[in-house]
Amino acid sequence: MSGRPVVLLVDDEPEILVALSDLLEDGFTILSTTSPVEALEILARRRDVDVIVSDQRMPEMGGDVMLARARGMSDAQAILLTGYADIGAVAAALNQGRISFYSHKPWDGDALRAMVLQAAHRHMLEGELQTERMLLRGLLANLRAGLAFKDPEGRFIRINGNAAAFYGRDEADCLGRREEDLCDPALLPALRAAEGRLDAEGRDEEVIPVPGPGGSVAWREFTRVRLGLNARGEAYSVLINRDITRQREMEARLRQAEKMQALGTMAGGIAHDFNNLLTAVMGSLELAVDMGDGLDERTTHLLGNAMGAARRGADLTRRLLNFSRPRDLSLNPVDVNALLLGMRDLLVQGVTARRREGGASRPPVEIVIAEVDPAGEVPMVRTDAGQLELALLNLCLNASDAMPDGGMIGLSTRVARLEAPAAEDGDLPQGEYVVVSVADQGTGMAPETLARIFEPFFTTKDVGRGTGLGLSMIYGFVRHAGGDVRVASAPGEGTRVDLYLPVHRCPAADFDRPEAAGPPPVRRGLRVMVVDDEDTVRTVTAGFLRGMGHETIEAGGGEEALARVAALAPGQPDLVVLDVMMPKMGGEEVARRIGALRPGTRILFLTGYADNAVLPEDALVLRKPFTQAELSGHVARAMGA
Repeated sequence: MSGRPVVLLVDDEPEILVALSDLLEDGFTILSTTSPVEALEILARRRDVDVIVSDQRMPEMGGDVMLARARGMSDAQAILLTGYADIGAVAAALNQGRISFYSHKPWDGDALRAMVLQAAHRHMLEGELQTERMLLRGLLANLRAGLAFKDPEGRFIRINGNAAAFYGRDEADCLGRREEDLCDPALLPALRAAEGRLDAEGRDEEVIPVPGPGGSVAWREFTRVRLGLNARGEAYSVLINRDITRQREMEARLRQAEKMQALGTMAGGIAHDFNNLLTAVMGSLELAVDMGDGLDERTTHLLGNAMGAARRGADLTRRLLNFSRPRDLSLNPVDVNALLLGMRDLLVQGVTARRREGGASRPPVEIVIAEVDPAGEVPMVRTDAGQLELALLNLCLNASDAMPDGGMIGLSTRVARLEAPAAEDGDLPQGEYVVVSVADQGTGMAPETLARIFEPFFTTKDVGRGTGLGLSMIYGFVRHAGGDVRVASAPGEGTRVDLYLPVHRCPAADFDRPEAAGPPPVRRGLRVMVVDDEDTVRTVTAGFLRGMGHETIEAGGGEEALARVAALAPGQPDLVVLDVMMPKMGGEEVARRIGALRPGTRILFLTGYADNAVLPEDALVLRKPFTQAELSGHVARAMGA
C-alpha cells in the first residue's frame, strides 16, 4: 500500500475522537469531526478517504444513516462503533452493505487497529479493481482490432464491438457463446486447427483469407494466447482479431515497386551495353554502304536488311530505356481533354486496323470518349503530350485485343485529390492529379496475370504478336512524369487502367520558349578527340568524323585522354567527343579535368544510358546508337555554341 491511508473519525464525544486518534495516528492520516453533517461535507470535498470510523448513536444523525448517505459520494470502507443496544441497526447496516465491519464499545485496541488496516487494504484493492475495469472497458471500446476473452470452456466473457462485428452480431449476442457457433462455417477447419495449436503451445498466430461480398477477400490476423491458470486451475484465453488487408496490399505494392525498380536497373544496364553494340553495328553498316559504290544488288539488299534489323533493335532498346528511366521526356502543360478529343480519329483508325489484321473479320469495337469540355473543370497536367498519346493508343489497342467478341472502349478524365498519408495511394505525394481512364469490356485478367503486366517482355499475346514492352513503357513514362498507373481487372469483368498525372501549376508561358535557331555550319578540318572505352564504338565514331573531313585522335579511357590533351598544342583539340559511362574515370570527370587543362574546349557527350543529373546543365548529349548525320548535327551544335 503506497502512502498512509486516510481515516475519517466521526463521534459526538470529543474524548472518543482523541482516544481513536491516539490509537491510529501512527499508521494513518487522521481526519475527525464531532458532527455527522460535517463528516458528509468533508467527504464531498475529499476523494482520498479510505476508511470511515463512525459512532452509531449521535444526536444529529445516526451513524448508519450518515454512512448510507456517504455511499453516494464516497467509496470509502465503513466501520461502525456501537453499544449492545444498537445491535439491530448494525445488523441492518451490514445487510444493506453500508458498512464492512463493526466494533463494540469499549473496543480492543489491537483488534480495532487491525480492522481499520484491513478496511484500508480492502479499499485499495477495490480501487485497483475499479481502475482495471475502467482500463479494460476503455481498451475494449477504443481498440481498432477485435478483442475478446474466453472462459475455460471457450465461451466469450468479454468482447468488443469490432470482434463482435466480425461475426455479424453485437456484443451482448456473443457473450456466453463459443467462437465455433458464431463464425463462418468455411472458417471452422482453420479455427479448430488454431485451437489445437493453442492447447499444445499456449499461443497461436495465423493469417487467413476471409471471403467478402462480391467475391472479394479480406485478410485477418488472429492471435490467440492462453492467459494461465486461475486459483481453481482454470485456463482463460484472449483472442485478438485484426484486419490486415490494407497492410497486405501495401506490402504487395512495395514488393511490386521493388521488383519494378530492380527490373528497371537491369533493363538500363542491358540497354547501355546493347546501345554500344548497336552503335558499332549500325555505324559499321553505314560506313560499309558509303564505301561500297560497286556493291551488287544482292549485297546492297542484305546490308539494308541488316541496317533495318539494327534499327529495330535500337527501337527496342529505346523502349527498355523508357521503362527504366525515360530521359527524353518533354514535360509541358497539356490539356488532357483537348488531347483526347483530338485523338478520336486516330484511336478509331488504329483500333479498326488492329481488328482487320491478318484478314480477320472480328466484331467491331466502339471508341467512346466521355463528354468532356476542353475548357472545363479538368486542369492542365505536366507531361509529354507525344508519350501520352502513344500510351493511350497502346492501351486502346490492348483493350481491343482483349475483346474478341467486340464491345466498347471508354476513355474519360476526372480530378483526384490524394491526401497524405493514404495507404492505397502508395508513394504518390499528396496533391491534385488528373486521372485518365481507359476501360474495356474484355475478358479481364486473373490476379496472377495482373501482378505481372508491367514487367518487361511479359505478354499474354501469341508469339509474334507483341514484345511485352507496351505496358512497361507506359509505366515508366507515367512514373517519371511524376504520376502512377493503377489497373483494376477481374476475369470476365473487363479492365480499367487509370493514369494519374500531376496537375500543372506553373504558368504555361514558362514553356513557350521559341525554338533555338539551327546550328551554324561547322568548318571542315577540325581536330576531334574521340574518347570511348568500347573499341568498336570508338572506331565507328572516328570513322564518321573522318568521313566529315575532320582529323581524329582516339583514346580508350579518361587517363589516356588527359595525357593526349596535355601533349597537344595550346588550343587543341577543337572538340572532344566523350562517352559518359567509362570505367575508372567517368565522362563527367574527364570533361571537368580537360576543361582545367584547356579552358573553353568544346565537349560532346555520347551515351547509351546516362543520368543527366551527373552532367552539367548545359551539356550537349548525343544518344547511342546514332547515324553519321546525327553526329554531324551535334558536332555543328557543339562548335556553334
